Amino acid sequence: MEDYDHSQSLTVLMRRVLKQHRRNVDLLIQKYEVFPGQPPILLRLAKTDGLIQKDLAEYIHSKPATVTTMLTRMEKSGLVKRQTDPNDQRISRVYLTEKGRHAAGCVKEVMRELEERCFRSFRAEEKELFGRMLMQIQSEMNAFYEENRFLHLHTEE
Repeated sequence: MEDYDHSQSLTVLMRRVLKQHRRNVDLLIQKYEVFPGQPPILLRLAKTDGLIQKDLAEYIHSKPATVTTMLTRMEKSGLVKRQTDPNDQRISRVYLTEKGRHAAGCVKEVMRELEERCFRSFRAEEKELFGRMLMQIQSEMNAFYEENRFLHLHTEE
């Protein structure tokens, strides 16, 4: 069997590329008082304002407590506001402020700019093929997870 060098694997390369992409996003969003981890919330609310915190947590694949902390910080910097649902006092809805709406537009532009930079040397067909390959990898990883998630639960006898 051939010696496997994980440091040279494609998955390590993908992780490095995504880490650099995130560093670039974080660098460019600072001037809009947007902090790491906040862009997905801003962009989601720009698309569908007034979501409940639970829905935001599910959307960004985070724990509700983590989202609560993020929203508190975003509220302090004036990007979002939380309001009680008029039909159900137990529910808090999250809305973008004007500042948040502006920041979301700027974040969207940053993402477009980085997407363009990432693929500027690719032909349209290459980008399309790369997209299909990534979707195939995602599908394989989702299937692997579903096949194995119950096998690896630790149970006490």
